[in-house]
Amino acid sequence: MAKKVVASLQTGGGKAHTRVIKMFRHAKSGAYAFKSEIVHKDDVKDWFAKS
Repeated sequence: MAKKVVASLQTGGGKAHTRVIKMFRHAKSGAYAFKSEIVHKDDVKDWFAKS
């Protein structure tokens, strides 16, 4: 599945986007989880700051 996402982002304006992944910890259970999104490369720092 990841290959399809990467391949589709390489065409057109997809090169201006990047996949960001952040690890966080649940407050109730204490278990770690991951949050990932595809954002524009100019908005990467803002995404990490808000999430």
